Amino acid sequence: MRSAMDSILKNVLAVLMAVMVVDVLWGVFTRYVMGAQSPWTEELARFLLIWIGILGAAFASGKRMHLAIDILPTALEGSRKRLLENGINVIILLFAVAVLLIGGSRLVFVTSKLGQVSTSLDLPLAVVYAIVPISGLFIVIYKLLDLFQPSVD
Repeated sequence: MRSAMDSILKNVLAVLMAVMVVDVLWGVFTRYVMGAQSPWTEELARFLLIWIGILGAAFASGKRMHLAIDILPTALEGSRKRLLENGINVIILLFAVAVLLIGGSRLVFVTSKLGQVSTSLDLPLAVVYAIVPISGLFIVIYKLLDLFQPSVD
């Protein structure tokens, strides 16, 4: 299951990055060659950066590459090290549930109910913010896998 999620996230992130590169290049071309930048390119780049950043955090969490101070884990061995890893995973899991899943879902709900749309693309902001609970779900699944299917170090 982990490798399937890794593959999905990796491919989605690659596509988003490619789209963002093309979008930024088009914005630069229209600004400097055609004399006026396309109005939607900057907004699309901003939304893609949001998606890439938040999905990238989920991918990094799944690969256990998230930001960490490794002084204590390297000093511990055996069951104490595993206990620390489980504690860290539980904290990340609680954060992902409370902030990303619950908070993100409420954000999507509120922006959807208010009918907020982006300026240039006329895109519902609920679509842009939907990445928050989606990434939260990925992180929750990854952390549950870490808790119940520990890696062999």
